[in-house]
Amino acid sequence: MERAVSGLVTPGRPSGKVAGLSDREFVRLDVEDSIAHVTLDRPPVNALSIGLYRDIASAFGEIDERTDEIHAAILTGAGRAFCAGRDLKVAGTEDPDERAKWVKAALGSIYHCAVPVVGAVNGAAVGAGLVAAISCDILVASENAFFVMPEIDAGGNPSIAALLRGLNQFQARSLAFLGERHTAEDFYRMGIVRAVLPPEELLPEARRLAGILAAKDPLTLRMAKWSANEVEALFSNFEQAYRAIESRVSAVTMKTEASRAAARDFADKRGPLAKRQY
Repeated sequence: MERAVSGLVTPGRPSGKVAGLSDREFVRLDVEDSIAHVTLDRPPVNALSIGLYRDIASAFGEIDERTDEIHAAILTGAGRAFCAGRDLKVAGTEDPDERAKWVKAALGSIYHCAVPVVGAVNGAAVGAGLVAAISCDILVASENAFFVMPEIDAGGNPSIAALLRGLNQFQARSLAFLGERHTAEDFYRMGIVRAVLPPEELLPEARRLAGILAAKDPLTLRMAKWSANEVEALFSNFEQAYRAIESRVSAVTMKTEASRAAARDFADKRGPLAKRQY
């Protein structure tokens, strides 16, 4: 049973090593007291490029290979942001198919991590950064954190499938279609965030929760995590929904001139939505 759980390969999750364990440029992985600390570190706001996606998949791939010593994980961001979403400054220069491959690999590696992941949201969680956060098993957030899905305003297709992990249909559609900013307190009231904390208390609380997890029987905990994901897939297979529908819509919309123009305007803070706060 242990081999079946630890060796499980699911869609969206890379099999085996994604990259060398020492060549990550934008993600730090530190292990202490059976807890892996994964820190996104691509200044200034941890915006997502192919390189950062690749490093996320690599870090969580390493965790999966070290479950003999790693029993829980924490995901957070360096600096003032958790993850500011798609880096519009470089997205236009990246191959869209290559990018799509690493988007699925990175976000899948968080969700399918063999051990439970505590997300410590220290600041902005925008677009795919929001999806990265809700791919974790337990979320805590700083008072400085906020959540927003501005994909439509930037010419992209928001992932309703991923949002439905923690929101109902009305909440998800409101968040995705309006693109409004939500505070950590908003997400606490929605039941997504477990606690909202002063910035200096965020990581200590994440470590406390991860410590509780790490103290449990490792195999039983990994089996519980695997089982939870399998049960969730029976009721709402958001990964299949993304692959079959949303990724295809994104592939079409993001190739239109209107979408490219919206992305440029969003990045440069121009156009009819230039004064909107995200």
